[in-house]
Amino acid sequence: MRLGLVVNPDAGLGGKLGFKGSDGRAEEARAAGAEDRAGPRMAQCLDHLATLLRGSLNRAGLSVELWGWSGRMGSTWCTGAMEAMTAHWLDATPKATSDRDTTELVNGLVHAGVDAILYAGGDGTTRDIVNALEALGPEAQRIPLVGVPGGVKMHSGCFATTPKAAAEVVLSFGLGDLRCAITEVMDLDEDVYLQGEWRVRMYGEAWTPSSPRFMQGAKEQVERASEEDTIEGLSDHIQTLLDDEPDLMVVWGSGGTLRRMGEHLGQDLTLLGIDVQHGSTLHADLNERDLLSVVREHVDGDGGARPIVLLLSPMGGQGFLIGRGNLQLSPDVLRAIGQTNVLGVATPSKLLGLEGVRIDTGDESLDEAFQSKRFVKVLQGFRTTRLLRVLDV
Repeated sequence: MRLGLVVNPDAGLGGKLGFKGSDGRAEEARAAGAEDRAGPRMAQCLDHLATLLRGSLNRAGLSVELWGWSGRMGSTWCTGAMEAMTAHWLDATPKATSDRDTTELVNGLVHAGVDAILYAGGDGTTRDIVNALEALGPEAQRIPLVGVPGGVKMHSGCFATTPKAAAEVVLSFGLGDLRCAITEVMDLDEDVYLQGEWRVRMYGEAWTPSSPRFMQGAKEQVERASEEDTIEGLSDHIQTLLDDEPDLMVVWGSGGTLRRMGEHLGQDLTLLGIDVQHGSTLHADLNERDLLSVVREHVDGDGGARPIVLLLSPMGGQGFLIGRGNLQLSPDVLRAIGQTNVLGVATPSKLLGLEGVRIDTGDESLDEAFQSKRFVKVLQGFRTTRLLRVLDV
């Protein structure tokens, strides 16, 4: 199988810094200390794919040829996988990269006759690849895409749930076990967001291997105005917690549900950021470093452990609590908060579309710790909770 490789080396850089995307801000993010995200996630995927190719699951002896560019858009992240695969580098990655380089790389992959494209990035990278394929015509548009989640925003349906899941999909596709289906390419509507409203919109379609277990599906926006009473009940529940324990620190996750709850509590929360409420103080739109500082100062303060709760609303249609749009919640932050202090929040319509929740912290041991708990408590109304299964991603 000829597998095209595309890595957006700048994708995901701004996640821990609290950026809402990394497009056009790579230099700023690196200057602030941001570390590569998309590349290492691709390396994790390829390392697992190499293990699968050498294992018993590769019952037909599938061989994989990697096609792409040398450097940070390709070969840099393949070192650990080359014993199990061969590689063909069509060109070298330029010092500074842009969407034009993605287009040029995709053109080269199509002309090389790749059977599928494995890429690492976010929704912006997906749009660039889909636009390049569309410009090449109907045959190119039918090349399946498998996304390794490596950006800040990942609403599109062609992303695998984790880097290892992407490797599983590639192997199953290569063996002929998966059919392809059309999925939606989604992204945040930036113009609407600048007006203070969160909304995702469809920018196109792409072919991708169909795997309900390993592919995340497209983001759905499921909140409804008719649920305002439910939102008020959820807010009243949190207010009760604050009344019962005045020293409680509330870490507010991102998303429309939590923001509307905050409005009922007199808090102007950040739509796509992480805020921390403690008493009358609101720390708004914190990056990973500042979030870690505020949390540690609270939980490790004088007098022993102090109460804290992290409120997270699962992404509609995908079920991700962690790892999509909230990269500020790094493994260090999550460990400081503590697994037992995570509380999901969801309205009934969102719960109808979820069989469980997904967690992709970027740290395998922490992911396994969440999965070993098997369930996460989810608030669905005033003093009404249910347990949702943590899905194995």
